[in-house]
Amino acid sequence: MKILIVSDAWHPQINGVVRTYEYLLTELAAMGHDVRIIGPGDFPNTIPMPGYSEIRLTCFPYVRLREMMAEYNADLLHIATEGPLGWAARKYAMRYEKKFTTCYHSHFPDYIAKRAAKHLPFLEESARKAAIWFVRRFHAPSSCVFAATKSLQRTLEDWDFTCPIKQMTRGIDHTLFNTGDKNLFTDLKRPVALYVGRIAIEKNLEAFLSMPWDGDKVVVGNGPDFEILRNKYPQATFTGTKSGRDLADCYRSADVFVFPSKTDTFGMVLVEAMACGLPIAAYPVTGPIDIVTENYLGALHDDLATATKNALLHGTAEQRANHVRAHYSWHKAAVQFLEMDE
Repeated sequence: MKILIVSDAWHPQINGVVRTYEYLLTELAAMGHDVRIIGPGDFPNTIPMPGYSEIRLTCFPYVRLREMMAEYNADLLHIATEGPLGWAARKYAMRYEKKFTTCYHSHFPDYIAKRAAKHLPFLEESARKAAIWFVRRFHAPSSCVFAATKSLQRTLEDWDFTCPIKQMTRGIDHTLFNTGDKNLFTDLKRPVALYVGRIAIEKNLEAFLSMPWDGDKVVVGNGPDFEILRNKYPQATFTGTKSGRDLADCYRSADVFVFPSKTDTFGMVLVEAMACGLPIAAYPVTGPIDIVTENYLGALHDDLATATKNALLHGTAEQRANHVRAHYSWHKAAVQFLEMDE
């Protein structure tokens, strides 16, 4: 089968959406399918996303994208994101009566609301409602919108999404993310609390950096607020972006993984951390409530410091790693992805 995925998030970006389709592409190809991903790099004119210069937005992509989509002539079309490429692919599919699926990857309404509130607090709720209308309209003609968790599916239903909503899980690279020796952070005070992800306002990172903690804190990642937070919290260790074995070593070398975000739809870093043996500390919100389902996996609490302390009290690294191996698989995700074409 020829499968075309159109995504505004693709290389050289580093985020959960990109990693999702990297692994899906590999798995689908291993199953014998011909898969192509069209991203911003396939277009000559892009501009930096306001507030996120590392993300490039494609300018007026429809004509070129129409030619590329017609030439490839996919059997299955998947539109991954609600950006300029996503809207252009949606326009093509509707104009030529092509069936397509979509995926709700990011809590766009919450991101917009937080950024609006940063400058004009009184616009927060209005911005959120407008963004919900925007994403609901985008996904309405989809034959199926994928959601990573049951709680996210319920959220979309509460937002009056009219298209079918199906779950598509996530996986990790089990050959990379696994338990092992703590060979980093040897000069830091234990217990070491770790955060991995984008450094941006919607990640609520200050809740982690400002919480009382007897050990040291490590932040792995980059983003628009990197310099601001590094200067404001000099007692924390900011490593910048890590990937591959270096990232896995960071997980293995910490003692607890702290996830302060309240706006993520899943949080692949949670699964990566558990696979490396770490307990999770987070708020009881979408993503963590679907992943931290057993006491030995970590702790959820409305007070992040309490969650972090409690996360260290239960379970073993082996229990957490075994749980991930049993429940998270890219092969399972690929099968769910393909089921929508049946």
